[in-house]
Amino acid sequence: MRKGLSLLLAAVALSGVAACAAPVGPPEVTLFAAGKSLAVKPSQYCDVKVENCQADPKAAGVLRVPKGQEVKISVDPRIGETPWQVVFRYRKPDNGKVDGRSEAFAPNKTLAYTLKLPEADAQLETIEVHQYGAAISANTEGGVSFGTRGTWVISVDDRG
Repeated sequence: MRKGLSLLLAAVALSGVAACAAPVGPPEVTLFAAGKSLAVKPSQYCDVKVENCQADPKAAGVLRVPKGQEVKISVDPRIGETPWQVVFRYRKPDNGKVDGRSEAFAPNKTLAYTLKLPEADAQLETIEVHQYGAAISANTEGGVSFGTRGTWVISVDDRG
């Protein structure tokens, strides 16, 4: 009996430690390029229903990404539990701008993405990571749109 009580108390203590170790605050996105890394907090973060939102315009980050370089993006597991996507803009050699986006990643499928532009001499300008929430609405094309729960914004420093 005494041994059973000791095991029960140990289990309760460990669960308390695990609860204390849970992440505090909104999830971060980490980016890696040209030997540097950058952790970014969300510029906007809402509850799962996309109703109660907090904005932090100072959360946007800046990362040096030379022309033609790829960017590795790693998301917090709390982002990966939901659908998410990478949205980006780049400049072509003729200065034309192109908007692009990755596939939408299904919940619990991946926590990382490598952004590689289709043209070797293109210059990345911006990256956004979008986490989708449970708010769903019909769009004009007969499809479904998911509300953006969180947005992480990264500007690119392209100085040579």
